[in-house]
Amino acid sequence: MQEHILVAGATGLVGFAAMKHFAGRGYKVTALSRRKPFETFGATHLPLDLTDRAACADALSRMSDVTRVVYAALYEKPGLVAGWREADQIETNKRMLENLFDPLEKAATRLRHVSLLQGTKAYGAHVRPLSVPARENRDEMKEQPNFYWDQENYLRARQQGRSWHWTIFRPQIIFGFSLGAAMNLIPAIGVYGALLKEEGRPLAYPGGASSVLEAVDADLLADAIAWAGVRDRQENAIFNVTNGDVFVWKNVWPAIADALGMKPGEAAPMSLGSEMPKRSRAWDAIRAKYNLAAPDMASFVGESFHYADFTMAYGAERDVPAAIVSTIALRRAGFHEVIDTEDMFRKYFRLFQEKRLLPPR
Repeated sequence: MQEHILVAGATGLVGFAAMKHFAGRGYKVTALSRRKPFETFGATHLPLDLTDRAACADALSRMSDVTRVVYAALYEKPGLVAGWREADQIETNKRMLENLFDPLEKAATRLRHVSLLQGTKAYGAHVRPLSVPARENRDEMKEQPNFYWDQENYLRARQQGRSWHWTIFRPQIIFGFSLGAAMNLIPAIGVYGALLKEEGRPLAYPGGASSVLEAVDADLLADAIAWAGVRDRQENAIFNVTNGDVFVWKNVWPAIADALGMKPGEAAPMSLGSEMPKRSRAWDAIRAKYNLAAPDMASFVGESFHYADFTMAYGAERDVPAAIVSTIALRRAGFHEVIDTEDMFRKYFRLFQEKRLLPPR
């Protein structure tokens, strides 16, 4: 039986990595997104707006042979962080999953697995310090409104009595390949670095006080998604997922600077979300000078400058509590892949340079 993988959100960090993983291994892949991905790796791209219920019904009711779903679609509001607690953002994300899954699940009689993405906001990371380490099914902040709970409850209800199962992944800070994503720090840091480098300046750290964090490589997360879909144990499960180590921004900053061909500079706190858009013409000049394939700043970075301010604790004067999750459940279940976070940073900056999305090192 040929597998047919449906990937929703194919231009985002996780969706792009999942599309690449499955299509690169010869699976039949249908990739859903409003914009066409930078590359498709042989997947069939279907332009679709998941907020359009009629369009979803028309497109998805004909996909009877889908066997696995990777739901990585996400709606974020301008400015990013404030929207995480707003009712319309929660409702929109809830409706997007319903618009996709209502018609698909009726048509896809061979469906056997669904992967859904959450994150550490499930533990209240956006409103309170995490309980370290945060564990699945113990430390959730269910009292905080969050589209995670609406989507999870919907999936739990739909799965009752069905032969398919679901896996929910809660990654920490995701790094990978995407253009215009809401939360991808590689192009955000890359553009910031390129602007400083062009002025002959070192890579100053723009964030605030330190915190111990965890990252996850989008390719590693795609490996985990693939693993979950073929597990011998058929069960509904929730897993935290990380690279396997921890990092502190200020400590990894020299490696990031080196990957960009720069020297690390002294800390110089700056709100990238506020200041970088003012430099859009300077970025356009860099694009022209190096004949880059990267688009304008807003299309390239999306809302990720705001995400950089959040993850780097811009404005914090005291050390921020550590944000660490337990990945014991994932290891015990049988997934053991890891990557050194410093190697991950070097990997993605090199990839963006090779694709002419950032200036050469």
